[in-house]
Amino acid sequence: MPRPGFVLDVDRSTPPTLFWRGERFSLERLPADRSRIIYPPEPLAPLENLDGAIRHALLNPHDSDPLPALLFPGMRLTIAFDDVSLSLPKMRRPDSRQRMIEAVLDLAAEAGVDDVHIIAALGLHRRMHEYELRHVLGDRVYDAFHPRGMLYQHDAEDPDNLAVVGTTPHGEVLEINKRAAESDLVVYLNVNQSAMDGGWKSITTGLASYRCLSHHHNPETLQNTRSLVDRHKSDLHKSVWRMGEVLKADGPKIFQIETTLNTDTFPTPFDFLSKREWEWNAKDRATYLATAKALDRTPTRMARKIFHGIEAPYRTTSVQAGDTDAVHEITLQHVFDQQVVEVEGQTDILTMGIPFISPYNPESIMNPILVMCMGLGYLFNMYRNKPLVREGGVVIMTHPTYRDFHPVHHPSYIDFFDEVLADTNDPAVMSSKWEQRYAEDEWYRHLYRTGNAYHGVHPFYAWYWGAHGQQHAGKVIIVGGDPATVRRLGFTPASTMDDAFELATDTVGRSPSITHLHVPAMLVADVK
Repeated sequence: MPRPGFVLDVDRSTPPTLFWRGERFSLERLPADRSRIIYPPEPLAPLENLDGAIRHALLNPHDSDPLPALLFPGMRLTIAFDDVSLSLPKMRRPDSRQRMIEAVLDLAAEAGVDDVHIIAALGLHRRMHEYELRHVLGDRVYDAFHPRGMLYQHDAEDPDNLAVVGTTPHGEVLEINKRAAESDLVVYLNVNQSAMDGGWKSITTGLASYRCLSHHHNPETLQNTRSLVDRHKSDLHKSVWRMGEVLKADGPKIFQIETTLNTDTFPTPFDFLSKREWEWNAKDRATYLATAKALDRTPTRMARKIFHGIEAPYRTTSVQAGDTDAVHEITLQHVFDQQVVEVEGQTDILTMGIPFISPYNPESIMNPILVMCMGLGYLFNMYRNKPLVREGGVVIMTHPTYRDFHPVHHPSYIDFFDEVLADTNDPAVMSSKWEQRYAEDEWYRHLYRTGNAYHGVHPFYAWYWGAHGQQHAGKVIIVGGDPATVRRLGFTPASTMDDAFELATDTVGRSPSITHLHVPAMLVADVK
């Protein structure tokens, strides 16, 4: 039986704790008798026969007719799938999306459906490279559909291929991919690595226009999103679900397929990263020392390539299909069964190591804006009920926070760092003063539409993602980061963890409680 998540109270016998530092890591000793470490649950058992489970889900859906009953000759069938932002790290081939698409295509062929389009649901993310599409979909699907123009990537800036479905009572315009809007059936394939994903968020972000996305990706909404993994406390999800009601009333028929993963994140020789430090054996300790020393001698670009080359041994724990609302409720339960850890009370200081990857830098660089987004956006928001750190407390992150950007993937991020952050780090100010200029910039638009660049507005959205954490914390300290870069973010630099604790005293006193979030793998802290 896999063990549940665990909260370790640190005493003098507790060994040093592993902290990620981008493409490297370190061992840090936390103060005894006032520190605790939250470890994620161990991986749940996977489905023994994934292909069989997928077929069963398609034939026995929730609150929907079986998929074969929805297919007929002459229909327009659109299959949309989550892009390269999931899973993190990328899963071993065959990807679960490949297996789902192949199962749907087999049923479509049996029903005589010829008009089938497959769309990567990018939203405002960068276009996937060919090798990424092949990894996700498999060579057979790619070679059968891409050369004929029937496999392509959503373009949120193509006015000829967008359609307005309707408007919510709050005035939110639902504008999505025209092919999807005019289809007889849209089948959406999800990889639900987090409770924040899936449900109506799939189509209303992945197949949406900038105009549509701007209704829920803005400072006011995200400052009032009090947890990204609890949609009932998330203004973002409330907006998305309102759009879902419009989609149900006036949009195409949707058949949702959602899958959940276990937390088996790292293959050999990196599997020691998933273990609890006091359980490391001699081999684990030797592997850590050898890996850490090797990485210290390795140029950052090469270390980045090594880590992004990791293919996670994730296994699928559930597959459910049918009505979006019904499916998503089941999915959430499976996600929480794998990820929830019960935690008693809040802490004065929350520490977290920022790893090499986030949803916005697969095969790319974790630039300074993404460090903020990952720490104050994603990791800070991995809670239910209330944040791990008390309001006005201190967040300490470890990351080199180098002033380094991928010029192809993140061109507007470079200008955002140099121009916008030089003026303000207030989400509301940058939204009113700067966002429209970046969103409508023709050069950024060209790079997004024809190259592999994130949309010009994307660094704003990455910054807004951390708006709740930024507003909640009294101070944010980054250990090991380039001082000038850290200050440009509006944070405080520290050279060591001990220095960071000393810098925190003016905010939380001299004997604060400390909690370390031990990720990856994914966890959700259920704070009582």
